[in-house]
Order: sequence, then C-alpha cells, then structure tokens
Amino acid sequence: MGLMKISKYHKTIGDDVIFVKGINKEISYERYWDRIYVSTLFTYNWKVTVDTIKFYKKLVREDNSRIFVGGIMATLLREELWEATGVIPIVGLLDTPGALKDENNLIVNDMIPDYDLFKGTDQQYSLVADSYFGYSTRGCIRKCEFCGVPKLEPKYQEYRGLKPYINAIKDEFGEKNNIVLFDNNILASKKFDNIISDLIDLNFEKNAKLSFINKGGQKSYRKRLVDFNQGIDARLMTLKKVRLLSKIAIQPLRIAFDHIKDKVLYEEKVRLAAEHGIQHFSNYILYNFHDTPEHLWERLNINIKLNAELGLSIYSFPMKYIPLKNKNRIFENSPNWNWLYLRGVQRILNVLKGTVMTTEDFFYRAFGENEKEFIKILYMPEQLLMSRGIQQGPQEKDWYTKFNSLTESNRNALLSILCENKNIKSLCNAIEVNRNISIKSILEHYVPNHHSDK
Repeated sequence: MGLMKISKYHKTIGDDVIFVKGINKEISYERYWDRIYVSTLFTYNWKVTVDTIKFYKKLVREDNSRIFVGGIMATLLREELWEATGVIPIVGLLDTPGALKDENNLIVNDMIPDYDLFKGTDQQYSLVADSYFGYSTRGCIRKCEFCGVPKLEPKYQEYRGLKPYINAIKDEFGEKNNIVLFDNNILASKKFDNIISDLIDLNFEKNAKLSFINKGGQKSYRKRLVDFNQGIDARLMTLKKVRLLSKIAIQPLRIAFDHIKDKVLYEEKVRLAAEHGIQHFSNYILYNFHDTPEHLWERLNINIKLNAELGLSIYSFPMKYIPLKNKNRIFENSPNWNWLYLRGVQRILNVLKGTVMTTEDFFYRAFGENEKEFIKILYMPEQLLMSRGIQQGPQEKDWYTKFNSLTESNRNALLSILCENKNIKSLCNAIEVNRNISIKSILEHYVPNHHSDK
C-alpha cells in the first residue's frame, strides 16, 4: 500500500509512474528516471533487497539522490542497509510534509492509494480490485518482543476518520466490495465505537450486500466483508467491543493466539464472539518462539475442538518466528525446536497451502491425534510426509513400525543424524558408516525412491 500511496502522490503533482516487481531487466537504461522507489519488506529478504537496490542504482547512474528506499527493513536495519547500498533509507512513515524532499504540503500517508498503479502489468491482485485498503488507527500500545510495530509506528494514533478516505477512493476508483484495515491493535482505540459507526455508515453493517450486474446482464448481489487483517488483541475483547464487532460484516475475525498460556483467555473470547453471532475466524499461531512443538499442536487442536463444539469455521495460520533483524530465514529456537521439526511443520503447511483445515479428520491425519503422534510425524521423511493420503500406505506403515521400535536414545541419535546431514549425499554417507542396525534400517527411508507405495 505504501507504493500505491507514493504513486498517488506523484500523479497528484503531475508525474507519470511505472510499477515493476523486483529486478526487471526490461526496464530501459536509455530513459531518464527522475526517481526510483524501492519498498523493502522483511529483514530475512536481505540479499534480494540489497541486490535490487544496487540494480536500480545503475538506472539512475549511481545518483543516490534519485533512489528512495523505505519500508520495514529500511526502518529496522537502516545503518546496515545504508552501508551495503550507499543509499540512505527513509525510516518510518511518510506522515509529514516534505518527507520525500519536495517543497509542498502534501502528506503521503494521508493520501488514498493509487488503484491504477498495477494496470498494464503482470501483477494483478484480486484483493486490490475488490477491496478498500486503509487504517483507522496507527501503531500499537504493546511492546511485543517478536513485533516490529513499536519501531515502525512508535506513536499510537487513536482514530483516523475512515469516511472521507473511503469515499475518496470510491469517487475516483469506483465502489469496492470489501474493506481491509491494517490496524495493528484496533481494539486499543478509545474511539473504537466511532470506527464501527464509520463502517456502518459506509454500508459495511452485518449482512451487508453490494449490488452488481452479472455477465448475463442481471442484477446480483455479493456479500460485503470487513477484515481487520492484522488481527485483534484478545486481552481487549470486552463484552461491549464484541457487541460492536457483531454489528459489522466482519469475516473473518482474526484473533492472535501466540502463547499456550493464553488458551483460557483465547477460548473465552472465541466463545463470546460466537455467542454474538460471529462464526468465521482466522488466527495467527506463532511458533518457534517461547513454545514447543507440543504447544503448537495443542493450540491448533483447540481450534479444531471449538469448530466441532460450536459449529464455527476457524482457520489457523501457523507463522514461524524469525528474530526481527535476521537477514535470512534460518533460526531454530533450540532446544525446543530444531531443523527437522521446523522443516516438518513447513512441509505439512506446504501440502495444506499454509492453512490448517477446520475439520477433525483432516487435521488429525495431517498433524496426528495427539502431541506424541505430532512429534513422530515431524520425524517422518520429507517425501513420505508430503505424499500421505487419507489412509496409511505400505511405506508409511513400515516407517512407523521401525520408528516405534526405536528406544528413546536411538530416537535422539536419529534426530542428531538427520539434523546434521541435511542433504542426500551427506545422509547417504551417514547411512553407510552407521553401525546401529535399527537406526540404519530406518535411515534408508530418508533416501528418495528407496521404497514406493503401490
């Protein structure tokens, strides 16, 4: 959304804007580029971001005054990024006049996004076509160790009037079916009731629908949706606020479930929302932080149980914790997590497209019927893990038989071997030199194509 607002800013002052994603070698070196903006994302994208900035520096003939770098990484790793690229990053929000070094009173952060930015490009996003984007607050009152918001948006802003902003988008780019708000802690606002009133006035009340003409020329209706995309804080879900939430077309209601110690509170708030007619939920499940694999399974299972008991639809999105300033994705919060466990979780999620299903049968097949079964699944060979069907095949049964026969010390030895030999060549060497018959036998399952289900 930041680039969309910057585009709107430049078009407002009469400039032409072109969007490209990543390194695009088709961009003309012959053309004079007044400015190039690079939006940075997470710090673990360090290498590709530095390479991208260096590539576009060539297009401005190494004139660093014409290249602007901002965003998450630029704020969190300002000095390192400056040193690596020679470009001084812009830190934080563009929320003051002159933030882009121009002599005018325009504030980029207050502008509406340019929904035409992606026209004529290969990047066509359905969310852009269907949804209003915006904020009703900025910042957060919390200082969570794993979150960058306190550095990105250090001052909590209670209320940003939605109606003029949304109506301006509607006037210029047409009506949108849904609204996505990226507030980091919307329930912390003392003007939460004003925000709900704004949404209702904008026709996003519960069961709201938007009319349109279908392909057959007939008038039809689509259900409208409100999405507080960054999730809400269960600790701030009072009865009054839940009643207010139930008045709008919220779907899904996203509630963070970061710690197993919050399970009583989390269940209580889901039940409270359900009592007020909210049925669709989604939540982010942080793992590889101050937790264990067993804690991850338990949190996921709580959602499965709530779905079954209350007739809800709760989708879980497990999110691996990576320290804020890590320059790659490699992080194992040992001793509770290790390379094999983390890779196992990721392979399960790859099969599930990142989302944990809502029904018991599918969940227990994917993650196991209890914490101990989940740990066994995390030991499973990658090829076998990702090719499991509804029922166990011969190869999976054989692997389970061998694994269940291992002593605890042999399981620990197997874990060490697998974590220390991450490629096939190294693993084959480990199999060859291993003298423990039980371990050697099960290790053969980790070499691709050694067995096959028929």
